[in-house]
Amino acid sequence: MTRKFYITTPIYYVNARPHIGHAYTTIACDTIARRQRLLGADTFFLTGTDEHGQKIERAAEAAGKSPQQYADEISGEFRALWKRMGISNDDFIRTTEERHKKRLQELFRRIRDNGYIYKGTYTGQYCVSDELYVDGAQPGDPCPICGRITETVQEENYFFKLSAFQDKLLELYTNPDFIRPETRRNEVISFVRSGLRDQSISRSTFSWGVPVPDDSKHVIYVWFDALANYITAIGYGSTHAGAQEAFKKYWPADVHMIGKEIVRFHCVYWPAFLLAAGLPLPKAIVAHGWLLFEESKMSKSRGNIVRTETILDVLGADALRYFLLREVVFGQDGSFSFDALVQRYNSDLANGIGNLASRTLTMINRYFKGEVPYPSPGAAKTAADDVVAETARKAIREFSTLFDQFQFSRALETAWGLVATVDKYIVENEPWSLGEKQDDESRARLATVLYTSAEALRIATALAHPVIPDATAKIWQQMGLGDIKKLDLNKLAWGQLPLGTKLGDISPVFPRADKSAVERMQKMEDQQRGPVVEEAKEPVAPAAPPAPPTSTPAAVATDGKIAIDDFAKVDLRVGLVKVAERVPKSDKLLRLEIDIGTEVRQVLAGIAEAYAPETLVGRKVVIVANLAPRKMRGLESNGMIVAASLEGGKPVLASFLEDVPIGARLK
Repeated sequence: MTRKFYITTPIYYVNARPHIGHAYTTIACDTIARRQRLLGADTFFLTGTDEHGQKIERAAEAAGKSPQQYADEISGEFRALWKRMGISNDDFIRTTEERHKKRLQELFRRIRDNGYIYKGTYTGQYCVSDELYVDGAQPGDPCPICGRITETVQEENYFFKLSAFQDKLLELYTNPDFIRPETRRNEVISFVRSGLRDQSISRSTFSWGVPVPDDSKHVIYVWFDALANYITAIGYGSTHAGAQEAFKKYWPADVHMIGKEIVRFHCVYWPAFLLAAGLPLPKAIVAHGWLLFEESKMSKSRGNIVRTETILDVLGADALRYFLLREVVFGQDGSFSFDALVQRYNSDLANGIGNLASRTLTMINRYFKGEVPYPSPGAAKTAADDVVAETARKAIREFSTLFDQFQFSRALETAWGLVATVDKYIVENEPWSLGEKQDDESRARLATVLYTSAEALRIATALAHPVIPDATAKIWQQMGLGDIKKLDLNKLAWGQLPLGTKLGDISPVFPRADKSAVERMQKMEDQQRGPVVEEAKEPVAPAAPPAPPTSTPAAVATDGKIAIDDFAKVDLRVGLVKVAERVPKSDKLLRLEIDIGTEVRQVLAGIAEAYAPETLVGRKVVIVANLAPRKMRGLESNGMIVAASLEGGKPVLASFLEDVPIGARLK
């Protein structure tokens, strides 16, 4: 029976047009899907657009359009861009489609009938820009994500019993492969351990959404709506036999690929919804980092987005695909610049695989009338030939392992290591000099060198095909090997290049980019940048009202002094920084994961202006370990890092001259 493979992107919110941040996720999924097809899997690749919610309703009104017209235009731009880029998705789901609406309502009914949905009332502060209910905020308070003033709302909602799934979710997270990378898994575990409260899954103060079944004055909350696309697109809730069969075939998803800012919704709410419905859970949720431009996340509100079309016009889709997967360590934040893009294009593509293809195939044309030569045994074979062959075999093994671990950058480094080995091999063996000689020994050696070079090129091309599909398809044709989509990666091995194969027409696949390429792309972006547009953030449903406090706050001394007993209550511990990264939309905050011996704590610290995140990893610090949890910018901080500073000065972290064990208590 053929193995199935189902992969999804998040569906993109239609608040603004697509940019390379969206392209990054889609390219990663497309690359995985293409590789799975070459491995023989029955592959289904889904993407689409998220089109409901109060924000879309208001944006459409401001643009003088109906919400549907507004959504149609932006969704159409996503679809058109993916088509231009050659993205190989099998379906494109829109949450405004009738198939989705009906199947979403069926999911709502099933969870409700299973006893996990009830009606209640919510009163509190709401940020329209972020589709965010702000727990604990008062009228006039700003949103913790964007800083805009919140609105007071009071409305009847349907609530989902998220609190019932805390233990089941924590048990789920014991599987290290369910959430990747580990930093995101730790973040989710910290959030769930802090306690889950029931969440609203409906709205009743606006109408742009899918009506709640049997209660049309409510619409289903945008995040419940959006998450359900992963099953509605493949047939869940349909009465059609073919759709039902597709759902049985492809669900559960093998990979949900997402950005790190929506981890909570995919790793907490989505599994809880599925558990409540009695449905299987996805096998893996993989979160990548952000693309940083001008040292911050690309964002419509900052006006620092980069259009994918600009890069396509100047360098083509393969250049962008290769750069994003080679330059950025997947799972971490990565920097984007036009200078780095052009430099990587020229070094790895134009001077790398492109030059290897051109020089190897041109020499076969010149010296062997365009036919793959027969390598000669015996004296014509050297140790250098064996080095190339062994490097190729190693590249096949390591590329497969690294790619399956989502280590795209290292996988490509391995493949391009083969390219570099062959380049060195060609320079040292000088086939152009051998070609000028007419003796049999030189002729035999030339045949061996060019066959070895061509076979290495074939293997590098096969490995790289999912990443740079257009260029590798052309190289494959130029080598006379036909349609590369018929390649079986399971059987890729050294020595399979058919002898005597007639080459096709040879032409450059990666012409070198000149210095003006950067200037042209920058100019195109400057011309396209218009007014700043609000960006969708991490929408959070409101939690059910908390229980009243059971105790009163402790009295505070008026003279500012404390007793020794008070000081003894402060639990100071030695911790080791395991992870450090910037908090979005904040110039001062860093998110740290600190090992204090007994556990790893998530701590937010206002030290971003004094310390670069990468300088903190591996450093020992002091934290207050028994401080009550506090939420900042939508993240929970479980502790406080100790630092010293003068008024108006930068903080300096408390540290140690001697080696102090992790978890040691300070007295």
